[in-house]
Amino acid sequence: MALGVADYVVFGIMLIMSASIGVYYRFTGGKQKTTQEYMLGDKNQSIFPVAFSLMASFITAISMFGLSSEVYTRGTQFSVIIFSYMIATPVIGYLYLPVFFKLGNLSLYEYLEIRFGRLTRIITSLAFSIQMIMYMAIVLYVPALTLEAVTGLPQSASIVLVGVVCVFYSTMGGIKAVILTDLLQSLLMYASVIAVIGVALYETGGLSEILEISNKYGRINFGNFNIDPTVRHSWFSILIGGFFTQISLYAVNQTQIQRFLTMKDYKTAVTALWCSLPLVVVISLLTSLSGLAMFSKYYDCDPIKSGRISNGDQLMPLYVLDTMGSIPGLTGLFIAGIFSSAMSSVSPILNSMAAITMEDYIKPFKKQEISDKKRVYLMKILVLVYGGVCITLSFLAKYMGAVLQSALTIFGVIGGPVLAVFTLGILLPYINQKGALTGLIFGLTFSFIIGFGGPKPPVENLPSFTNSCTIFNNSDSTQLLSSYQE
Repeated sequence: MALGVADYVVFGIMLIMSASIGVYYRFTGGKQKTTQEYMLGDKNQSIFPVAFSLMASFITAISMFGLSSEVYTRGTQFSVIIFSYMIATPVIGYLYLPVFFKLGNLSLYEYLEIRFGRLTRIITSLAFSIQMIMYMAIVLYVPALTLEAVTGLPQSASIVLVGVVCVFYSTMGGIKAVILTDLLQSLLMYASVIAVIGVALYETGGLSEILEISNKYGRINFGNFNIDPTVRHSWFSILIGGFFTQISLYAVNQTQIQRFLTMKDYKTAVTALWCSLPLVVVISLLTSLSGLAMFSKYYDCDPIKSGRISNGDQLMPLYVLDTMGSIPGLTGLFIAGIFSSAMSSVSPILNSMAAITMEDYIKPFKKQEISDKKRVYLMKILVLVYGGVCITLSFLAKYMGAVLQSALTIFGVIGGPVLAVFTLGILLPYINQKGALTGLIFGLTFSFIIGFGGPKPPVENLPSFTNSCTIFNNSDSTQLLSSYQE
């Protein structure tokens, strides 16, 4: 399906504005010549842009496609994860954040050297680097599939276009540009999900109709209180799992801690954290509602069961094809929102990867002190290098097949043990280097066994139907299917 002029305009404006922000910060203020400005934004960033940036860092196309598909195929049970965000926020703000803010180190992992020695610092820093490099590649690859499906533009072109713009403004404008573009891109993410819901409200006749259809077919379900850990999603598993996941992402992750350190003081940083909470909750609720919105259209002709698409992650792109193609600009808005979710995740990771490479791998092993000017120059080179690695791995991702899921599993597998070693350091002062390092190594080993071992309990979907399906011969959706199956 070809995009209209309005769609290209919307998508192009997003890319141009993102690049322009990088140029603006390169030639204003201190012109990105000091570490204080390039990596910490002169420690004077405003609360609301930082709050949006905190929210956007880990809300990606994977999240948007995955959560809407989860609700469509298995119901709303997973949506209770928002309560775990609420429980985790005060723990992050009042237990972990004071420690790292008081130290004020650019590298989060410098704390571990102070507490448990250099080897512990290097292992955790390397673990973070590995998971983030793989995560960046997948985050950039997934929306490239969408753009190819909707427009026919090759994945390679969209990966390069969006990847280069992302690397450009991250390199030129430093963390100031990253935070402001995150704000812009967050608004586009909200707009794209709201557009999906809005079209559904118009087609079905209102929210009550969407909820009525969804409830009739069992998609509104919040009643699983099973404490069996093998049950995939229950209040028990979601609240506990979501709680620790949220802490690992916000409290002991270089990408997020670096955001907090751009604030003038601890009190302002905690305020930004609390302001990010409703932003995360709202985007989660909207994405869940978009799953119900899509179900209200396909409840009697499931596109997975009828063979139009091969898996649930393709639902949202298919819905856009079926409902928004004739409305000027809406398809472009959707594409801009999806790629915004990728760029707002990749750019801060590039920034944080450059920071820890300098602080954890280069600076400690240099006999002579590196001048601040040279440090900034090297970190800009590192952003370019990591950007190139990200784009390259995104090209290779389509050949990985099942490895994509494995890479996402690594993201979870590494986060738990890293959170554990930081928590030991903060809460248990009598734990020494030997105990922490042993626990970290065993934790990573067992997490990998659990994450990649088997067998695992089968995942069961709610019933779906094809009662009203007609003979399918739609070239656009055929293109959608083939692009995802390549």
